Amino acid sequence: MISRRTLLATPALTAPALAQSWPTRPVRIVIPFGTGGGTDITTRLIAPRLADALGQPVVIENRPGAGGVVGTDYVAKLPPDGGAFVLSTLSPIGLAPGLPAPMPFDPLRDLIPVAPTAFVPIALAVTRRGLNVTNAQEFIAALRARPDGYQYGSSGIGTSGHIAAATFLIQSGTRAIHVPYRGGGQVFAALTSGEIHFCCDIPSLLRPMQEAGNARVLFVATDTRSSLVPDVPTAREAGLPDYKSYSWYGFFAPTGTPRPIIDRMAAATEQALSDPTVLARFEELGTPAMRGYTPERFAAYVREEVAYWVPRVRALGIRAE
Repeated sequence: MISRRTLLATPALTAPALAQSWPTRPVRIVIPFGTGGGTDITTRLIAPRLADALGQPVVIENRPGAGGVVGTDYVAKLPPDGGAFVLSTLSPIGLAPGLPAPMPFDPLRDLIPVAPTAFVPIALAVTRRGLNVTNAQEFIAALRARPDGYQYGSSGIGTSGHIAAATFLIQSGTRAIHVPYRGGGQVFAALTSGEIHFCCDIPSLLRPMQEAGNARVLFVATDTRSSLVPDVPTAREAGLPDYKSYSWYGFFAPTGTPRPIIDRMAAATEQALSDPTVLARFEELGTPAMRGYTPERFAAYVREEVAYWVPRVRALGIRAE
Protein backbone atom coordinates (compact mmCIF):
# COMPACT_ATOMS: atom_id res chain seq x y z
CA MET A 1 0.00 0.00 0.00
CA ILE A 2 1.29 3.47 -0.86
CA SER A 3 1.43 5.52 2.32
CA ARG A 4 0.44 9.16 2.63
CA ARG A 5 4.02 10.07 3.52
CA THR A 6 5.32 8.35 0.41
CA LEU A 7 2.79 10.13 -1.79
CA LEU A 8 3.65 13.53 -0.39
CA ALA A 9 7.39 13.17 -0.02
CA THR A 10 8.64 10.96 -2.86
CA PRO A 11 9.03 12.88 -6.11
CA ALA A 12 10.54 9.78 -7.73
CA LEU A 13 7.02 8.33 -7.97
CA THR A 14 6.24 9.88 -11.36
CA ALA A 15 2.76 10.69 -12.59
CA PRO A 16 2.72 7.98 -15.30
CA ALA A 17 3.94 5.37 -12.82
CA LEU A 18 1.33 6.34 -10.26
CA ALA A 19 -1.43 6.39 -12.86
CA GLN A 20 -0.50 2.86 -13.89
CA SER A 21 -0.17 1.49 -10.36
CA TRP A 22 -3.34 2.94 -8.82
CA PRO A 23 -5.50 1.36 -7.57
CA THR A 24 -3.78 -1.64 -6.03
CA ARG A 25 -6.63 -2.42 -3.61
CA PRO A 26 -10.41 -2.00 -3.42
CA VAL A 27 -11.63 1.58 -3.70
CA ARG A 28 -14.13 2.85 -1.14
CA ILE A 29 -16.92 5.24 -2.06
CA VAL A 30 -18.54 6.89 0.93
CA ILE A 31 -22.14 8.04 0.49
CA PRO A 32 -22.90 10.64 3.18
CA PHE A 33 -26.60 9.74 3.23
CA GLY A 34 -28.62 6.67 4.15
CA THR A 35 -29.81 3.91 1.86
CA GLY A 36 -32.81 4.30 -0.41
CA GLY A 37 -32.20 7.87 -1.58
CA GLY A 38 -31.00 9.17 -4.91
CA THR A 39 -27.31 9.27 -3.98
CA ASP A 40 -27.39 5.63 -2.90
CA ILE A 41 -29.35 4.38 -5.91
CA THR A 42 -27.32 6.15 -8.58
CA THR A 43 -23.94 5.35 -7.03
CA ARG A 44 -24.75 1.65 -6.75
CA LEU A 45 -25.78 1.73 -10.41
CA ILE A 46 -22.38 2.94 -11.60
CA ALA A 47 -20.23 1.10 -9.02
CA PRO A 48 -19.85 -2.10 -11.11
CA ARG A 49 -18.80 -0.03 -14.14
CA LEU A 50 -16.28 1.87 -12.03
CA ALA A 51 -14.88 -1.42 -10.80
CA ASP A 52 -14.47 -2.62 -14.39
CA ALA A 53 -12.72 0.60 -15.40
CA LEU A 54 -10.42 0.64 -12.37
CA GLY A 55 -9.66 -3.08 -12.24
CA GLN A 56 -10.46 -3.25 -8.53
CA PRO A 57 -13.63 -3.83 -6.48
CA VAL A 58 -15.58 -0.71 -5.51
CA VAL A 59 -16.98 -0.84 -1.99
CA ILE A 60 -19.95 1.38 -1.06
CA GLU A 61 -20.17 2.68 2.49
CA ASN A 62 -23.09 4.77 3.80
CA ARG A 63 -22.15 7.31 6.49
CA PRO A 64 -25.23 9.51 6.98
CA GLY A 65 -25.53 12.43 9.35
CA ALA A 66 -25.91 16.24 9.47
CA GLY A 67 -27.29 16.47 5.96
CA GLY A 68 -24.28 14.84 4.35
CA VAL A 69 -21.69 16.79 6.33
CA VAL A 70 -20.60 13.85 8.52
CA GLY A 71 -19.69 11.51 5.67
CA THR A 72 -18.15 14.25 3.53
CA ASP A 73 -16.03 15.47 6.44
CA TYR A 74 -14.93 11.89 7.13
CA VAL A 75 -13.47 11.55 3.65
CA ALA A 76 -11.97 15.06 3.70
CA LYS A 77 -9.82 13.96 6.65
CA LEU A 78 -8.67 10.62 5.21
CA PRO A 79 -5.14 10.09 3.82
CA PRO A 80 -5.04 11.38 0.22
CA ASP A 81 -3.91 8.07 -1.24
CA GLY A 82 -6.84 7.24 -3.50
CA GLY A 83 -8.25 4.72 -1.05
CA ALA A 84 -11.58 6.51 -0.68
CA PHE A 85 -13.78 9.09 -2.38
CA VAL A 86 -17.02 10.67 -1.28
CA LEU A 87 -20.08 10.88 -3.50
CA SER A 88 -21.19 14.25 -2.17
CA THR A 89 -23.90 16.65 -3.27
CA LEU A 90 -24.84 20.29 -3.41
CA SER A 91 -26.11 19.97 0.18
CA PRO A 92 -22.83 19.64 2.17
CA ILE A 93 -20.75 21.42 -0.48
CA GLY A 94 -22.80 24.50 -1.31
CA LEU A 95 -25.74 24.69 1.11
CA ALA A 96 -24.41 23.70 4.55
CA PRO A 97 -21.71 26.43 4.51
CA GLY A 98 -24.55 28.98 4.53
CA LEU A 99 -26.05 27.62 7.76
CA PRO A 100 -25.23 29.10 11.19
CA ALA A 101 -23.64 25.88 12.48
CA PRO A 102 -19.83 25.80 12.08
CA MET A 103 -18.54 23.55 9.29
CA PRO A 104 -15.92 20.91 10.25
CA PHE A 105 -14.32 21.24 6.81
CA ASP A 106 -13.95 23.79 4.03
CA PRO A 107 -15.47 22.39 0.80
CA LEU A 108 -13.19 24.47 -1.41
CA ARG A 109 -10.01 23.88 0.59
CA ASP A 110 -10.25 20.35 1.96
CA LEU A 111 -11.68 18.50 -1.04
CA ILE A 112 -10.75 18.07 -4.70
CA PRO A 113 -13.66 17.87 -7.16
CA VAL A 114 -13.15 14.79 -9.33
CA ALA A 115 -16.24 14.32 -11.50
CA PRO A 116 -19.99 14.95 -11.29
CA THR A 117 -22.40 12.08 -11.84
CA ALA A 118 -25.97 13.42 -12.01
CA PHE A 119 -28.09 16.56 -12.11
CA VAL A 120 -31.09 16.33 -9.79
CA PRO A 121 -34.36 18.19 -10.39
CA ILE A 122 -36.51 18.79 -7.32
CA ALA A 123 -40.30 18.49 -6.91
CA LEU A 124 -42.67 19.15 -4.00
CA ALA A 125 -45.10 16.46 -2.89
CA VAL A 126 -47.76 16.35 -0.18
CA THR A 127 -49.16 13.39 1.72
CA ARG A 128 -52.67 12.21 0.97
CA ARG A 129 -53.18 10.99 4.53
CA GLY A 130 -55.47 13.64 5.95
CA LEU A 131 -54.38 16.42 3.57
CA ASN A 132 -56.88 16.97 0.76
CA VAL A 133 -55.23 19.48 -1.57
CA THR A 134 -54.91 19.11 -5.33
CA ASN A 135 -52.60 21.97 -6.34
CA ALA A 136 -50.00 24.39 -5.02
CA GLN A 137 -52.41 27.26 -4.39
CA GLU A 138 -54.73 25.08 -2.31
CA PHE A 139 -51.74 23.89 -0.32
CA ILE A 140 -50.50 27.43 0.25
CA ALA A 141 -53.98 28.40 1.47
CA ALA A 142 -53.96 25.45 3.90
CA LEU A 143 -50.53 26.47 5.23
CA ARG A 144 -51.69 30.06 5.74
CA ALA A 145 -54.81 28.90 7.55
CA ARG A 146 -52.74 26.94 10.09
CA PRO A 147 -49.32 28.57 10.61
CA ASP A 148 -46.89 25.98 11.98
CA GLY A 149 -49.67 23.42 11.82
CA TYR A 150 -47.90 21.33 9.19
CA GLN A 151 -44.59 19.49 9.08
CA TYR A 152 -42.13 18.80 6.28
CA GLY A 153 -39.31 16.29 6.18
CA SER A 154 -35.83 16.18 4.69
CA SER A 155 -32.69 14.05 4.82
CA GLY A 156 -31.17 16.55 7.24
CA ILE A 157 -30.58 20.20 8.02
CA GLY A 158 -29.06 21.98 5.06
CA THR A 159 -29.85 19.28 2.50
CA SER A 160 -31.35 20.18 -0.87
CA GLY A 161 -34.74 18.92 0.28
CA HIS A 162 -34.59 21.14 3.37
CA ILE A 163 -33.47 24.25 1.51
CA ALA A 164 -35.99 23.63 -1.27
CA ALA A 165 -38.85 23.43 1.22
CA ALA A 166 -37.61 26.41 3.25
CA THR A 167 -37.33 28.48 0.06
CA PHE A 168 -40.86 27.49 -0.91
CA LEU A 169 -42.17 28.62 2.48
CA ILE A 170 -40.39 31.98 2.24
CA GLN A 171 -41.60 32.65 -1.29
CA SER A 172 -45.18 31.62 -0.49
CA GLY A 173 -45.27 33.59 2.78
CA THR A 174 -46.10 30.50 4.85
CA ARG A 175 -44.65 28.54 7.77
CA ALA A 176 -44.21 24.88 8.65
CA ILE A 177 -42.11 22.79 11.05
CA HIS A 178 -39.01 21.03 9.74
CA VAL A 179 -38.45 17.37 10.72
CA PRO A 180 -34.96 16.14 9.72
CA TYR A 181 -34.37 12.43 9.08
CA ARG A 182 -31.23 10.42 8.35
CA GLY A 183 -32.06 9.49 4.77
CA GLY A 184 -34.53 9.69 1.92
CA GLY A 185 -36.05 6.31 2.71
CA GLN A 186 -37.19 7.53 6.12
CA VAL A 187 -38.61 10.73 4.62
CA PHE A 188 -40.66 8.80 2.07
CA ALA A 189 -41.99 6.44 4.72
CA ALA A 190 -43.02 9.43 6.84
CA LEU A 191 -44.76 11.08 3.88
CA THR A 192 -46.60 7.87 2.99
CA SER A 193 -47.83 7.40 6.55
CA GLY A 194 -48.82 11.03 7.04
CA GLU A 195 -46.21 11.58 9.75
CA ILE A 196 -45.11 14.61 7.72
CA HIS A 197 -47.25 16.64 5.35
CA PHE A 198 -44.83 17.44 2.54
CA CYS A 199 -41.28 17.10 1.28
CA CYS A 200 -39.10 18.07 -1.68
CA ASP A 201 -37.18 15.42 -3.59
CA ILE A 202 -36.53 13.79 -6.98
CA PRO A 203 -39.68 13.34 -9.11
CA SER A 204 -38.83 9.71 -9.85
CA LEU A 205 -38.71 8.86 -6.14
CA LEU A 206 -41.94 10.71 -5.43
CA ARG A 207 -43.85 9.26 -8.39
CA PRO A 208 -44.31 5.73 -6.93
CA MET A 209 -46.00 7.21 -3.87
CA GLN A 210 -48.27 9.24 -6.12
CA GLU A 211 -49.12 6.18 -8.22
CA ALA A 212 -49.92 4.24 -5.04
CA GLY A 213 -52.26 7.01 -3.89
CA ASN A 214 -50.16 7.92 -0.86
CA ALA A 215 -48.86 11.31 -2.05
CA ARG A 216 -49.46 13.96 -4.67
CA VAL A 217 -46.69 15.79 -6.53
CA LEU A 218 -47.79 19.44 -6.77
CA PHE A 219 -45.06 20.93 -8.95
CA VAL A 220 -41.51 20.51 -10.23
CA ALA A 221 -38.91 23.27 -9.77
CA THR A 222 -37.62 23.13 -13.35
CA ASP A 223 -38.15 25.28 -16.43
CA THR A 224 -40.01 22.48 -18.19
CA ARG A 225 -42.26 19.67 -17.01
CA SER A 226 -40.74 16.35 -16.07
CA SER A 227 -41.35 13.44 -18.44
CA LEU A 228 -41.69 11.27 -15.32
CA VAL A 229 -44.73 13.20 -14.10
CA PRO A 230 -45.89 15.00 -17.27
CA ASP A 231 -49.22 16.08 -15.77
CA VAL A 232 -47.48 17.93 -12.92
CA PRO A 233 -46.97 21.67 -13.56
CA THR A 234 -43.73 23.55 -13.19
CA ALA A 235 -43.37 25.95 -10.27
CA ARG A 236 -44.00 28.85 -12.64
CA GLU A 237 -47.20 27.24 -13.91
CA ALA A 238 -48.22 26.63 -10.29
CA GLY A 239 -47.96 30.34 -9.48
CA LEU A 240 -44.39 30.46 -8.14
CA PRO A 241 -42.45 32.13 -10.99
CA ASP A 242 -39.27 32.77 -9.00
CA TYR A 243 -38.97 29.36 -7.37
CA LYS A 244 -35.80 27.42 -8.22
CA SER A 245 -34.45 24.26 -6.67
CA TYR A 246 -32.17 21.40 -7.71
CA SER A 247 -29.17 19.38 -6.60
CA TRP A 248 -26.32 17.43 -8.15
CA TYR A 249 -24.06 14.53 -7.19
CA GLY A 250 -20.32 14.21 -7.69
CA PHE A 251 -17.13 12.52 -6.55
CA PHE A 252 -14.63 14.34 -4.35
CA ALA A 253 -11.24 13.30 -2.97
CA PRO A 254 -9.22 14.57 0.01
CA THR A 255 -6.99 17.51 -0.82
CA GLY A 256 -3.48 16.28 -1.54
CA THR A 257 -4.64 13.30 -3.61
CA PRO A 258 -2.16 13.05 -6.52
CA ARG A 259 -3.40 14.34 -9.84
CA PRO A 260 -2.89 11.03 -11.68
CA ILE A 261 -5.34 9.39 -9.27
CA ILE A 262 -7.84 12.23 -9.76
CA ASP A 263 -7.53 11.94 -13.53
CA ARG A 264 -7.97 8.18 -13.57
CA MET A 265 -11.01 8.30 -11.29
CA ALA A 266 -12.52 11.05 -13.46
CA ALA A 267 -11.91 8.96 -16.59
CA ALA A 268 -13.44 5.90 -14.94
CA THR A 269 -16.50 7.94 -13.98
CA GLU A 270 -16.91 9.24 -17.52
CA GLN A 271 -16.60 5.68 -18.83
CA ALA A 272 -19.20 4.42 -16.35
CA LEU A 273 -21.62 7.22 -17.25
CA SER A 274 -21.21 6.44 -20.96
CA ASP A 275 -22.65 2.95 -20.53
CA PRO A 276 -26.01 2.90 -22.38
CA THR A 277 -27.67 0.92 -19.60
CA VAL A 278 -26.54 3.43 -16.99
CA LEU A 279 -27.64 6.37 -19.13
CA ALA A 280 -31.07 4.86 -19.64
CA ARG A 281 -31.51 4.11 -15.95
CA PHE A 282 -30.41 7.62 -14.96
CA GLU A 283 -33.02 9.04 -17.36
CA GLU A 284 -35.66 6.74 -15.85
CA LEU A 285 -34.74 8.11 -12.43
CA GLY A 286 -35.03 11.67 -13.71
CA THR A 287 -31.41 12.39 -12.80
CA PRO A 288 -29.62 12.95 -16.13
CA ALA A 289 -25.94 12.07 -16.19
CA MET A 290 -23.48 14.98 -16.10
CA ARG A 291 -20.94 13.92 -18.71
CA GLY A 292 -17.94 15.56 -20.35
CA TYR A 293 -16.53 17.15 -17.19
CA THR A 294 -12.79 17.32 -16.59
CA PRO A 295 -11.71 17.82 -12.96
CA GLU A 296 -11.01 21.49 -13.81
CA ARG A 297 -14.45 22.02 -15.28
CA PHE A 298 -16.12 20.35 -12.31
CA ALA A 299 -14.03 22.44 -9.89
CA ALA A 300 -15.13 25.63 -11.66
CA TYR A 301 -18.75 24.47 -11.49
CA VAL A 302 -18.44 23.77 -7.75
CA ARG A 303 -16.96 27.23 -7.09
CA GLU A 304 -19.83 28.85 -8.97
CA GLU A 305 -22.41 26.82 -7.03
CA VAL A 306 -20.87 27.74 -3.67
CA ALA A 307 -20.83 31.42 -4.64
CA TYR A 308 -24.47 31.25 -5.76
CA TRP A 309 -26.03 29.22 -2.95
CA VAL A 310 -24.21 30.21 0.26
CA PRO A 311 -25.58 33.78 0.39
CA ARG A 312 -29.05 32.56 -0.52
CA VAL A 313 -29.05 30.00 2.27
CA ARG A 314 -27.87 32.66 4.72
CA ALA A 315 -30.70 34.92 3.61
CA LEU A 316 -33.23 32.23 4.60
CA GLY A 317 -32.29 32.77 8.25
CA ILE A 318 -32.39 29.08 9.12
CA ARG A 319 -31.64 28.47 12.79
CA ALA A 320 -29.71 25.54 14.23
CA GLU A 321 -32.26 22.87 15.19
